[in-house]
Amino acid sequence: MTIKVINISKKYGKITALQDVSFEVRDGEIVGYVGLNGAGKTTTIEIISGVRSPDQGDVEIDGHSIVKEKRVASKNLGWVPELPIFEQDAKALDYFIYLAGFYGISTEDARKKAQELFSMVGLEGREKDKLKNYSQGMKKRFALAVSMLSDPKNFLFDEVLNGLDPQGIAFFRDLAIRFKKEGKGVLFSSHILTEIENIADRVIFIHKGRIMKEMRIDEIRNYAGSSTVRVVLQKPNETVIKVVEKYGIPRMEGNTLYISDFKGDMQNLFSDLAPYGVNEIGKVSNNLEEIFFKIIGLYNQGT
Repeated sequence: MTIKVINISKKYGKITALQDVSFEVRDGEIVGYVGLNGAGKTTTIEIISGVRSPDQGDVEIDGHSIVKEKRVASKNLGWVPELPIFEQDAKALDYFIYLAGFYGISTEDARKKAQELFSMVGLEGREKDKLKNYSQGMKKRFALAVSMLSDPKNFLFDEVLNGLDPQGIAFFRDLAIRFKKEGKGVLFSSHILTEIENIADRVIFIHKGRIMKEMRIDEIRNYAGSSTVRVVLQKPNETVIKVVEKYGIPRMEGNTLYISDFKGDMQNLFSDLAPYGVNEIGKVSNNLEEIFFKIIGLYNQGT
């Protein structure tokens, strides 16, 4: 019982969004899906969910083709998008019952399910509110309740943490772990890489529509690559990157410079950066974020 993505490709006009993307999400595991904006994460998830068709390739949900057997395949799949879109003037409970009809669930049974699921996702007491009065976090919780209508074995969380407060982030993180313990498979895309690192069993890195690397979380934690150097500067400018390119793969975040795959002498680096005012310098252990930027940095160097 798995989500099996098989060589899917997708173009929008002349832009290639996905190129020969393949991977699996097995029962009882959380797979992190990591990439920059525009890398192809949402397109992949929309194809898996059946709301978008691939130009080539297919996705099997527990052995059923999303292309050829969409109705059957999608019944065992729950999807929570980054920006859920619903009929805004509808009341949450009424809309939930309406959507339950697509799964062949009677109004009476849908009301019972709503009571159970609204309570589970933290919307108890807000069933009669119009969806336009829900916050973004509440809409995501409502989308989650809808995604559990058919009690699917597989879930897609597409950037669900975006725009959420810490309580909302903790809710979805804990829920993914709960699904894993229940033997369900979860594909979890997020820009909050620390959250992915905390819960994922495997991480798939996508960049410019291609899968660049796949790593188990223990491989990430025991990553044997070169060190990353972190430098906090007083007065950085656009010339800093050029100055340090000979030492590794640089990137700037505000006043902080990171150099992945560091090669060279720390004292020489300090001397080269002295004109920019070095407040702090030192090596840091590789985490998921550092590995991610190293992977796409190496890819960009090769293109």
